[in-house]
Amino acid sequence: VTELYAWMVLALVILTYGMETTYFRFAGKKANAEVVYGTAMISLFTTSALFIMAVSMFITPISGFLGYAENPEYIRMFAWIVAIDAFSAIPFAWLRNNNRAALFSALKIINVIVTIVLAFFFLKIAPSVAEKGNRWIYNVWNPDFKVGYVFVANLAGSAITLLCLTPFIIRMKPLFDRRLLRRMLAYSWPLLVGGMAGSLNEVLDKILLRRLIGGAEGLATVGLYGAGYKVGVLMSLFIQMYRFAAEPFFFEKAGSKDAKETYAVTMKYFVITAVILFLGINLYPEIVSIIIGENFKESMVVVPIISMGYLLLGIYINQSIWYKVDDKTIYGVWITLVGVAVTVAVNLVFVPLYGYIAAAWAHVACYLSMVIVSYFVGQKYYPIEYEKGRIVMYIALALAMLFISMMLSGENKIVNAVIDTLLLLIFFAVAEIRDKYFTLLFRKSS
Repeated sequence: VTELYAWMVLALVILTYGMETTYFRFAGKKANAEVVYGTAMISLFTTSALFIMAVSMFITPISGFLGYAENPEYIRMFAWIVAIDAFSAIPFAWLRNNNRAALFSALKIINVIVTIVLAFFFLKIAPSVAEKGNRWIYNVWNPDFKVGYVFVANLAGSAITLLCLTPFIIRMKPLFDRRLLRRMLAYSWPLLVGGMAGSLNEVLDKILLRRLIGGAEGLATVGLYGAGYKVGVLMSLFIQMYRFAAEPFFFEKAGSKDAKETYAVTMKYFVITAVILFLGINLYPEIVSIIIGENFKESMVVVPIISMGYLLLGIYINQSIWYKVDDKTIYGVWITLVGVAVTVAVNLVFVPLYGYIAAAWAHVACYLSMVIVSYFVGQKYYPIEYEKGRIVMYIALALAMLFISMMLSGENKIVNAVIDTLLLLIFFAVAEIRDKYFTLLFRKSS
């Protein structure tokens, strides 16, 4: 399932082909926003429908290629999930672009809750009910379907979310501008290629781990790595939500005189917030072990590495605004391909030697290389005066605190928690004294 979801990420990037960001760019140019919205919606509906038709026609070879020849129904659900999520991308983008953040977040949360509740029911509650002799459960549950219920839950979550988005779909006038679509595709195709490369960066480690190690050990290693990786997803979720909020804001700011100054300040406070989350995840391993599970404690070693990789990804997302607002999206392709090359090289060379630890470090190497290349190229075309010294200082301070925590860690969990909390409070104090972090945060909230 982990590997199939890795393919799903890649398929979703292909099927949205950069239209979210493209919608923000063209709607932000104060063109006819309804035409932009309608053109993007019709385009994504068409490609999503064609995708479902293609998968249905070639279900047998596709199922065989993905290793699910005996369960083609998984691939059918896979196709519907990807198609629905791709089509939903533009209504979600409309909500973000029209300051409907609360509704946007609520619908995303509904999707997650429906998926988790149904997966828990089918995988935990239903088997327990069946064991107690309650035969009625077999009317809604098949014990042989097993992990297929993960896809059922995901499909239900996506379908219910789409249903909730229906008012924002039917409000659309069926406006379609072929010339506008050509311009939008000219802007979006580098985002598609860059997105595919970026998705490869995210999923290549899991795909390569299984094949480089091989056999049952390869599958076990992917499972172990995935357990540690899912804690790093906490960092990924933060960055994703930040991107959802920041992207329309960045495009809205693009035409103002203080745009570059705003981008620089946003970067600094993003780094402070991300580093606080990084410390929160990594200074309290007992809490992290609850998320991972007792059987996967050894995979906790990758958590700091994965979360640092995501922090660097967040920095790159902030940087990437230069080529988006300057209509140089082709540079996003080249920068991301640098990251892919680094990911492949590190995995191929070091995974056979060091296993999943090397796969985790590949993330850090990948995103660090992208940050460096993006910074120097961006300074040539769209110079932004980032507070580099301050950013490096906060990251270095966090790493030093994590090192101190590991060195002082003992058998007494209460003492460990006190030390870690003191370290976190010291970081809070530095952020407040140097950059008035909490003063500004509470001022914004009030």
